[in-house]
Amino acid sequence: MANQMTTTKTTHGDVKGVEKLGCLQFRGIPFAAPPVGKLRWQPPQPADKWDGVRDATDYGAICPQNVGTMEAMGGVGRAAMPPMSEDCLTLNVWTPAADDALRPVMVWIHGGAFSTGSGRTPWYSGHNFARDGIVCVTVNYRLNAFGFLRFDDLFDELNGTGTLGIRDQIAALEWVRDNIANFGGDPSNVTIFGESAGGMSVGTLLASPSARGLFSKAIPQSGAAHNASDPKSATEIAEKFLDVVGVAKGDTEAMLALTAEQILEGAAGLAMIEGARMPFQPVVGDDVVPVAPIEALRKGVSSDIATLVGTCREEWKLFSLGMREGQRIPRTDPKLQAAYTESSELDLFNAVQTDRIFRIPAIRLAEAQVANGGPTWMYRFDWASPAMDGKLGACHALEIPFVFDNIEAPGVGVFTGGAAPQSIATEMHDAWVSFARDGDPGWAPYDTGKRTTKIFDVPTSVADDPDAETRVVWDGVL
Repeated sequence: MANQMTTTKTTHGDVKGVEKLGCLQFRGIPFAAPPVGKLRWQPPQPADKWDGVRDATDYGAICPQNVGTMEAMGGVGRAAMPPMSEDCLTLNVWTPAADDALRPVMVWIHGGAFSTGSGRTPWYSGHNFARDGIVCVTVNYRLNAFGFLRFDDLFDELNGTGTLGIRDQIAALEWVRDNIANFGGDPSNVTIFGESAGGMSVGTLLASPSARGLFSKAIPQSGAAHNASDPKSATEIAEKFLDVVGVAKGDTEAMLALTAEQILEGAAGLAMIEGARMPFQPVVGDDVVPVAPIEALRKGVSSDIATLVGTCREEWKLFSLGMREGQRIPRTDPKLQAAYTESSELDLFNAVQTDRIFRIPAIRLAEAQVANGGPTWMYRFDWASPAMDGKLGACHALEIPFVFDNIEAPGVGVFTGGAAPQSIATEMHDAWVSFARDGDPGWAPYDTGKRTTKIFDVPTSVADDPDAETRVVWDGVL
């Protein structure tokens, strides 16, 4: 019967979910204590236990945030966003059944420049993974100034602050390890996957000693292992934030007295100061991220983790939307420019930025894994909607609804013009399911000889070392 209630156990108490869209859904389950009051800017603490049965039929609040690119694209203003609260450390589970079947588990980490997003976005509904025998989990984690500013050298009482969002993700994975068997999942067969900052989070977790043993496979989408700040620059960014919000260094009481709205105003002000640089990202130098993630991967710390990594062909078109020929466009390094065939200044800028921020870091991650014997696969999403007349192309985030087989989800049409081919969604979703289940997405592994890459387009294909001429120009550069 539709909307039938189902109850299962967690280590903190029983939860009640709902049957919907052909699967069981448990929403808003706390995996850590609310990071409020004196727990603000502290590592995640164990969630409190509860008596009776907790209602898990509604999503939890999202981390406080300003309106992000994806929301703005969909015409969603601040008033239309879901409820926000610092009490946001919750996760959601989609499963075929809360039994003892030990199904493969996939844990999704959302993107949003480490500043925006949540696990409740309709694009991320896991019902089609559940349909195909996967237990799908989506998580919230602390964002922007709540999760990725480093205050360790500015306040005696605040430590481990530069990686709080990553610590939250690890706490969620620990919850999966301890509880997912009660939701029909296999805690020994967990795949983490994420896009953009979520993909960068996956790259960070691959390199983190604190995440060892919590997953066996990883899919970083349009994000790899190059996004981390050093302690000095991170502290300088935090000092700028303090200037914006008017809090003196060392005044912990004033920091804790800030309202969430004041913190968001500070985050917005900091973003304006930093401009093109992403101010919120994991910080190197603690027990969670001891060294730059890409360097850790090159040392082989995750060579036992099967990895599927890739990007979209025209990532940067999402971010340059609205720029015009004749407008001041950042100059491209002549050494790089020579390898590209784009005729217009804007197209050249888009191609170089796509490679600088996304494609080449993804290749470097794959190379690091391969060099240490890690089973690795590469893909690229090339499809662009003819209905959009080249405006967005195969841009950043476009592959997400195809991965989830949710091409009819709200907001997808803004990117596809309503013309998304089901054939790509079926093949891409099936590849992710196959990888989670068996550790093989269905095409030849990546190596530094052939560089075999799956191309998702109409039709799909497999190419060896696509766009090799622009790949090699980055050797020694990134």
